[in-house]
This record gives sequence, C-alpha cells and structure tokens, in this order.
Amino acid sequence: MTDFIHKVTDEDEGLEVKDIMRQYFDFSARLRNRIKREKLVMLNGQKTQGWIKTKAGDTVKITLPDEKSGFPPQDIPLYPVFEDDDLLILNKQSGLIVHPTKGHPMGTVANALMHYMEKTGQSFKIRFVNRLDMDTSGLLVVAKNAYCQNDYTRQMKENLVEKRYIAIVCGIVSSDSGTIDLPIGRPDPVDVRRGVMEDGAPSVTHYKVLDRFPARKFTSGYSLVELLLETGRTHQIRVHMSHIGHPVLGDHLYGGENVHLIERQALHAASLSFTHPITKEPLSFEAPLPDDMKQALEKLR
Repeated sequence: MTDFIHKVTDEDEGLEVKDIMRQYFDFSARLRNRIKREKLVMLNGQKTQGWIKTKAGDTVKITLPDEKSGFPPQDIPLYPVFEDDDLLILNKQSGLIVHPTKGHPMGTVANALMHYMEKTGQSFKIRFVNRLDMDTSGLLVVAKNAYCQNDYTRQMKENLVEKRYIAIVCGIVSSDSGTIDLPIGRPDPVDVRRGVMEDGAPSVTHYKVLDRFPARKFTSGYSLVELLLETGRTHQIRVHMSHIGHPVLGDHLYGGENVHLIERQALHAASLSFTHPITKEPLSFEAPLPDDMKQALEKLR
C-alpha cells in the first residue's frame, strides 16, 4: 500500500490538511473524495479531518485505498520486466487479449494477473495504462493504484511517454523516415476496423526504416521499420501503415496477411520511456523481438 508523506514547512503553516493534499499531491477529485471517505489521512500519526490547520514540523501522511479486481485467476505465463509497489511492466506475448470482453471473458492478461497476485501475495486493482492488440507483443504497463494510472495518463497526454514499436511491413518503404499525420476514426460502429477519416481523432506516427528486403518472385519486398507514436489511437500503426500502402506483415484486418512468413501481425512494442509517477525517476525498458518475428526476418534475408 503506497503512502504519500509531506513535512509541513514554515511557509505551509496555517494551511488546512485538505489544502496540503491539494497543493502537494496531484490526486484526482475522485481519488481525493475516496481518501476522505475512507479516512486515510493522518496528521502526526493520528487520523484527522481535512479542516484541521497544520503547523510547521507537522507530518501529513496519506494512504491510498486498498483495492482488488475480481477477475477469475488463470495460470497463464506472464513475463515481468519491472515491478515495484506501484507499477508492473510486462513483456506481453502475442495471442493474448489484455482485458476480458464479452467475446473473450477468460484467457486474458487480467486473468493471468489475478493468478500472479495469488502466487506473489499481492492485492491491487488491475489498471492497464496502455493497451496492446491481442496479436501485438511487447511492453504493457499495469498501474497498481489510481494515482499512478492518472499520472501516467497525464504524461501520455503531454507527450512525455516515448513508445517505440518495431514492425515488418509489406513493400519497400522508399523514404528513410517520415511522419504520418492523419486523423483516425471508426467508419462503421459495428466493424472493429478503423480508418483514416476527416472527422477522426488526431493521430501522429513517425517511422524510420531499419532494413529493406528486396522484391522477389510473387512479392513486392518488405521493410523493417521503427515507429514512434505521438498519439495512441486504436490500431493506429496498422491503420497508418496500411493507408500509405505498407500494411503490417501478417495483419489480415488491414491487408498484410501472409501466413507463410508469420501468423499474426508482425508488430512489437519494443521500448518505453516515462517518469515514475511516485519516485519521479526516469524509466526506460526494452523488450527483444519475439521468436516469430526473428524467424520471419530470417526467411526474408
């Protein structure tokens, strides 16, 4: 359980406890209300009310609410890259849905996390702060409390989170680098596919070519690209690359299917950088290419 502590300074003296909480801790209004409702604020080791005035040298401590998700646990392998009291970073394998849906109520990362918590003696509400498609592999961030979720979301909105993907795409990308700045929307509310639309949400993808594989008989060649996202729209990379004529290899939804090379979209969340919401330390993580993408590249070479 995470605690937030503030030592009252001479400049703070006279501020009410609730003012200290607003001024020094970036809690959402919803989280502040819950902290107040559950009486999770202490002044000098004693539970206190928000209207109590503070003096220099006082210690205000705020404990975050204890929460737990209710998904059925399943013994599904997980691959942690980093973990502390507030965050869990996973290297997600392809073929695994992140969150239960009507069509896939079981066999998800959430179910695997419930089993992981039982095995490691933990209890937290599962909060995915980034999402990966079922067939996209790579780095997935789980916040263990609402504060971390809110702060990571803020960093994403302020473009302070750097997310880099590696993809194998169809065709030879002619430019060594470029930017795709095209809005993405959902043309048909019944269809899962997204597309470039005038009234879609702003979406920006930067790409850099890492390698090219020349055209051979029955193929138009392939390119290995690194992609940096400024926005995080659903299917953004898949839509943008398909729109410029280079769908992701293996992506049956957007025109890049090729089961002879790989049986899923060749898209991997390879690196991630952001600031730890609690410690404020810069964090950077990398996840190596999975075997199926390595094998596809070997075939192309």
